[in-house]
Formats: sequence, C-alpha cells, structure tokens
Amino acid sequence: MTSEELSRNWHTVRTRIAGACAQAQRPADAVALVAVSKKQPAAAVRALYASGQRAFGESYVQEALAKQAELADLAIVWHFIGRVQANKTRALATQFAWVHGLADAVHAQRLHEQRPPELPPLNVCVQVNLSGEATKEGVMPEAVAPLLAQCAQLPRLRVRGLMTLPAPTADEHEQRRSFQALRQLRNQVATPDCALAELSMGMSDDLVAAIIEGATLVRIGTAIFGAR
Repeated sequence: MTSEELSRNWHTVRTRIAGACAQAQRPADAVALVAVSKKQPAAAVRALYASGQRAFGESYVQEALAKQAELADLAIVWHFIGRVQANKTRALATQFAWVHGLADAVHAQRLHEQRPPELPPLNVCVQVNLSGEATKEGVMPEAVAPLLAQCAQLPRLRVRGLMTLPAPTADEHEQRRSFQALRQLRNQVATPDCALAELSMGMSDDLVAAIIEGATLVRIGTAIFGAR
C-alpha cells in the first residue's frame, strides 16, 4: 500500500471516529486512535507517522522489537496489544509505554519488577473476558476488583482502564451490548484512587458502537493498513 493510500485510510478512520463522537455527543478528542501495525513493515509505520499518527499497537514481541529498533528515530508511543506471556514481560516492561491485556497478578508483578525505574510507570489496561468462554483471554468480571487491588501495590504500574475483545458480530445491538457491559463494570469497580478513565475497545468493524458506549482508545488495523 502506498503512503498516499495509508494517509487516505487514516483520514477516513479519523472521520469515522469524529462522526461517532458527534453521534454520542462526546468531544471529538475524547477518543484516541491506536494504529495496529502488527504484520506491517516498518516503512508503513514510518509513512503513517508522517501523516501525524503517534500511537502504534503491536502483538508479536519479536516483530515489535525489530520494528522499534528500525524506527528508533521516531517519537512513537508503543502499545502492546495481545496475550501477555511470562517469558516476554521484560521486553514489554522495557520497550512499551502501554500494555493492553493484563489479566494475571503474576504478570503484573513481573511487569512491575522489570519496569526500569528511570521510565514512567507502565500504563496498563486490564483485559476482561465478558463472554465467560474458557478460550478467551482476560479475567472474569468478578476477578477485576481483586486484580486492581493487587496492582495498586505496584508503583511501577499505572492501571489506566479496562480492555475487552468481544466476539466478532455485524449486529450493532450485540456490539453495543458487549461494550456497554465493560463500561458498566468500569463504573462499578472504579475508585477515587483508580478512576479507570480509559476503555480500550473497538476495532475496524465495530468502532462506532464502541465509541457510542464510551470507548476512549480504539485499536484499528485493517481499516488503515488493509487486510493482512
């Protein structure tokens, strides 16, 4: 895909986000775009950066590290979006600004211990399994509050909010139902010391429903970069 096509797709996505914000009567800047660049070449990331995108999401650690090295001259905010594995926590703690998908107290402890003290606290979103399926990543809703309490004891982590990855569906009512459930859970478990201001939810096919239900971070790959 050419730089011009990437820029055009990016602007189209930003227009969709602005339109959804208007529909929800939210400020246009209420939602941040994370461009999911996994399986995309570093050149595509560089081209999109030139258009003005700063936050990029990666899901495969080794691929991300190689890309980060190649793009070290750019002020990119790197988000890890994917399953946290114990043998990869050091790389996440040292090379990323955000981790979407924290779902384990042991991983939280490792990320805390491995976060370099000279860096700001690692921003994390707790991933919630709203469907209850054993094959899905994330903690069950009833386990969110205990995990938050454990994270509160780890000063090198900063829990920013909740994240979910619902089952794909073209039914907007079903899309909104899942996102509404995450927002309602956030409202139940948030505290003055842990406001959980961020809701990381919504991708290329359901970003409008997510924004209407309160998303503050949308993770968009295909609509920008095309099919992988």
